[in-house]
Amino acid sequence: MTQKLQVVEGEASFYVPSTGQLCKTWYKVFGDLSTSKQTPLVTLHGGPGVSHHYQLSLVDLAVNYGIPVIFYDQIGCGKSTHFPEKKGDGAFWNDDLFCDELDNLLEHLGVRDKYDLLGQSRGGMLAASFASRRPRGLNKLIIANSPASIELWVEGAMKLLSQLPPETQEIIKKHERDGTTDNNEYKEALKYFYNTHICQLNPWPKELEDSYGPNEFNVIGSLRNWSIITQLPNITTSTLVINGRYDEAQDVAVEPFFHHIPVVNWVQFHKSSHLPQWEQREEFMEIVGDFLMRY
Repeated sequence: MTQKLQVVEGEASFYVPSTGQLCKTWYKVFGDLSTSKQTPLVTLHGGPGVSHHYQLSLVDLAVNYGIPVIFYDQIGCGKSTHFPEKKGDGAFWNDDLFCDELDNLLEHLGVRDKYDLLGQSRGGMLAASFASRRPRGLNKLIIANSPASIELWVEGAMKLLSQLPPETQEIIKKHERDGTTDNNEYKEALKYFYNTHICQLNPWPKELEDSYGPNEFNVIGSLRNWSIITQLPNITTSTLVINGRYDEAQDVAVEPFFHHIPVVNWVQFHKSSHLPQWEQREEFMEIVGDFLMRY
């Protein structure tokens, strides 16, 4: 089924008090927010530091279900305002900043009274943090390929790293120890991990290539001690949790969502790693679409 979609790009002004600066959040909407009878879906990309591009397969939900789908680049990413002077500033880059930005975008787009959220990877962490604050208008929540704590994420990632060929493990450890992660040998070794546990498609979709950045097992800065586990009982909306069989978001990191969110379903894609929206695209859209359309 195909249909012509209205597509609108824009920018929402966003004031950041700690900088005294009026910033911008870039967004793109597929579908008509003013006429659609379906609840709009706001998507939160991963990272930190990547853009919305790799999430664009979710346009399928607009085409197949008539759901308006909203993409945006989080502050510091893509076409939104960047703060290079804040690099490494853990006090600045925190959940409050990104939740305030999301609040502002919802108001700007006029969808505050009813909307769904889908966060993927780091975006799912942010979506869980946002939902735990019981925001007005949140209808349904999807947490895709995300950990409930960084400690559990690293535990799972280290287990996956230990399963790589010994020579590949040694190359990765050597260059991370020596601070030479710009070395081509390191990048080639990392590709092996990425092609197994991030996306198993060959070649990668262009949208993914347009978004992705460096390594996934060393977490530094303000995310190092991040955990949402104790706040999960505060999430009162119906929630769908997703991961892949070969996902770097291993079951150990995902299980707390299932055990502590009151109304939750967990679906695992058995032929996918970190990006089932590409690796098992049709099945992913059916499960997500059916969840969103269920009243």
